[in-house]
Amino acid sequence: MTIKAINARNQFQGTVKQIKRGDVVSEVEVDIGQGLITSIVSTTSVDELGLKPGSDVIALFKSTEVALASFAPA
Repeated sequence: MTIKAINARNQFQGTVKQIKRGDVVSEVEVDIGQGLITSIVSTTSVDELGLKPGSDVIALFKSTEVALASFAPA
C-alpha cells in the first residue's frame, strides 16, 4: 500500500538512528538532519513497519496543542 496523501502538515523526513525495544512500547530515535526526534510507539508497530536502524521514515505531527517552556533569566 502506498500513501497518496495525508492531512498532517508537520512532516519531517529522517532516518532511524536507534531503537530501544521494550516488551510493550519502544523508543525510536529519528535523525532529521537538524537534530533528533524521539517517538514512543508500540513494539508491535515497530515490527509491523519493519523499523530498524537505517530505515527511512517520515515523522508526522498532528496536534491541537503545543506546550512551550522558557528558561528563567540568568
